[in-house]
Amino acid sequence: MTVRQKILKAVYPVIMGLSNILGKDNQTMKNEKNVMPLKSFYDLEARANDGSLIHFSQFAGKKILLVNTASECGYTDQYADLEKLYQQYKGKLIILGFPANDFKNQEKGDDATIAAFCKLNYDISFPLMRKSQVIKADGQNSVYRWLTDLHQNGWCSRQPDWNFSKYLVNENGVLTNYFNQNVSPFDESIITAISQ
Repeated sequence: MTVRQKILKAVYPVIMGLSNILGKDNQTMKNEKNVMPLKSFYDLEARANDGSLIHFSQFAGKKILLVNTASECGYTDQYADLEKLYQQYKGKLIILGFPANDFKNQEKGDDATIAAFCKLNYDISFPLMRKSQVIKADGQNSVYRWLTDLHQNGWCSRQPDWNFSKYLVNENGVLTNYFNQNVSPFDESIITAISQ
């Protein structure tokens, strides 16, 4: 870890503590009416960090938590909880990390550097995708286009607020929840959504 990354790791508990004190207004969204997607989630695909193509149809029957990530962010330590969550719900939950440099230049590394950082510092075993753009603009990753376009997913148009925003897709390919970066991977709202 760089000095900056060590400092960010040290202040992460403070960041999360402050977010809990300030409340969780506008930090989550739920597909209350169980609106079905207009375009199938299972038609999507993405390039993994190693260059292999991942077809999302292979995830049918499992919940999928999609997270935009960055290596030099105050929330980077969420990698540790994401890996714990992945291990705890193995076989039921897939976590897909989407490294992105969309927020204040906090993911400067290339795909190899990102993979090495995640393995060395957090022993990440869940799939990481190639670094891409997750916010709405020309060049937005097609998976995030689906996640942030209600004309594709059926109800949600919210783009990530910051690094480590999370989207949950259920076993049937329906986008059920959005959680922003202030919601810890082990927050009760995420555990409840995974367990339902």
